[in-house]
Amino acid sequence: MKALIFEEFGGPDVLQYQEISNPTIKENEILVRMKAIGLNFADIYRRKGNYHLAGDPPYILGYEGAGIVESVGSNVFNINVGDRVAFADVPFANAEFVAVPLEKTIPLPDEITYEVASSILLQGLTAQYLTKDSYEIQPGDFVLVHAAAGGVGQNLVQIGKQLGGKVIGLTSTVEKSNTVYEAGADFVYLYEENWSEKIKEITNGGADVVYESVGSTLAASFNATKIGGTVVFYGMSGGDPIPVDPRMLMDTSKTLTGGDLWNVLTSSEERIIRSKELFDWIIAGKLKVKAPTKFDLKDGAEAHRFLESRKSLGKIILVP
Repeated sequence: MKALIFEEFGGPDVLQYQEISNPTIKENEILVRMKAIGLNFADIYRRKGNYHLAGDPPYILGYEGAGIVESVGSNVFNINVGDRVAFADVPFANAEFVAVPLEKTIPLPDEITYEVASSILLQGLTAQYLTKDSYEIQPGDFVLVHAAAGGVGQNLVQIGKQLGGKVIGLTSTVEKSNTVYEAGADFVYLYEENWSEKIKEITNGGADVVYESVGSTLAASFNATKIGGTVVFYGMSGGDPIPVDPRMLMDTSKTLTGGDLWNVLTSSEERIIRSKELFDWIIAGKLKVKAPTKFDLKDGAEAHRFLESRKSLGKIILVP
């Protein structure tokens, strides 16, 4: 099979499209012929060596994708050859074939395309648990979303509105602010503005919840949170956060909580139930997925450059 591999850490140029051996499936695995593969910043970090990679080179990136079942292991009875499936956390996805553990397999409804599945699963499931588990949005809540034009951000905006929240988005450019408004935000501010003070004004004291994914903006996020409000920290794309003084939390009755998707997707049942809710929202038109930017898998280096340029406004997918 063909796969996008790399043998040393570095820039996009380390990626090579080569012929390698097909994976051998175990008794509780299925072999999936990939139709679409999601590209995520985690792939960039792993390519650079910032994230841990198991095993020895050549390495294969990719954790998210969708395709058709090519064969099944001897202990797999509820999935058949030809079934349409997806996954959100299986390694070595940047290839024509991927060995997928049964417990991580997500059935695809007929209405959900391979491209949509590869565009929504990681980012959509993240937004789902953030709005249900980390902080359950209530009707009327003021919801502040960082990096609101990004993949998780646009999903947070849409789900926040669906749950009855008044959503405020933060982004870096006017062009991106238009994307956030299209997603349904009630207000959008640019990072170059004095956004935390403006948010306190329009909310009469601060947001009920702030979804913080930038990291370096954590102090300003607390300033934009009401007395008794919550900051949900789930990323640091803009740098490390400052230390938080617990005395500030005590004095203001504010809550700081963290979130990680892998602490939620702990079983096959969790994956299927949560994915079905996402798919149902999409089918019903309650959650809209922008058409992704597509690159051939052989052009993976070009796709990485485009993602790192931060010019993309939607998902990037790789097509074998």
